[in-house]
Amino acid sequence: MTFVDPGRDGSGRGGKAIGSVEVGTAPYGLVVGEDGRAWVATAEGVAVVDTQRRTRLALVPYETETGPVTTGEYRGGGMGIALAPDGRHVYVGVNVPDGNGTVEVIDTASREVTGTAPVGRRPFDVDVSPDGREVYATDHDSFDVTAVDARTLKTRRMEVAPYGTEGGLGSWLKPHYAVVRPQDGKLLLPFEGERLAVLDPRTGEVAIERMTANTHQHGAALAPDGTLLVVGTGPIGSDDEDPSLTVRTPDGEERIVPLDGPHEDVAVSEDGRTAYVTGGFTRDGYWNGITVVDLEDAKRDVRNDGSSDGKSEPVRLEAGNRPLGIAVL
Repeated sequence: MTFVDPGRDGSGRGGKAIGSVEVGTAPYGLVVGEDGRAWVATAEGVAVVDTQRRTRLALVPYETETGPVTTGEYRGGGMGIALAPDGRHVYVGVNVPDGNGTVEVIDTASREVTGTAPVGRRPFDVDVSPDGREVYATDHDSFDVTAVDARTLKTRRMEVAPYGTEGGLGSWLKPHYAVVRPQDGKLLLPFEGERLAVLDPRTGEVAIERMTANTHQHGAALAPDGTLLVVGTGPIGSDDEDPSLTVRTPDGEERIVPLDGPHEDVAVSEDGRTAYVTGGFTRDGYWNGITVVDLEDAKRDVRNDGSSDGKSEPVRLEAGNRPLGIAVL
């Protein structure tokens, strides 16, 4: 886990890596609580990190059997991770190679696993409803989202497959990351820079909205004003576009910011003015850093054709080794 000073006013200018903590093998997602503790999903367990002292406090092992500790895109262990609104529990999606995964519940006070719920295959992302009553695992290889009752751990599966499920495990057209829209609790799942799946978890119904980046998409985040940010990793076909960051207003207007090389996930500054995009793509082509994007410029000046009217360009900063997850302290 690497700590990065984002530079003057968070712009990336003058920014640099300022420290690191060994958290475990093959870290993936992370989440930070109001107490400043980070919870990092690794292949070995969930690392608990004091971000002020920059020290690892504990490593919580998984109860789910995930096989030997390995690295790589398909390794077993933790993937998506989320924190309950009240900060009392952490929910981590655990990948089981060649099988269905689980969501494990960790008590943040005792740092122990207190429950396990079955979910689909490769839970790339985990989110929590605004009221904390449900947990959502985005199950990449089973084309679905599993809703977990936070109290009883009962589950229900909701298929999210706007392109269908043809191709199975070999398909590129599967869900990766989601965000929960605070005002109505619906999940937003981007696909291929072409379709935004809007899932109503109360009914399981999926509505489709048009997107314009035309690129394979992974990480997503919401800015405080409801702007949706989506990371485009680059082409999977000859007609696809290069890597980009989609900046989508709540009314559906999009601006596309070109990125240099594949990226994985994105976080937003507290004031909503800056996006931080990780370069540690899950496949080949990753790089060891983050890209800083001025969202004010993006909203005003970047057009759908990718041009930017000469405004500030994204800034690249070195940041550890293959960074995937990211959070703003």
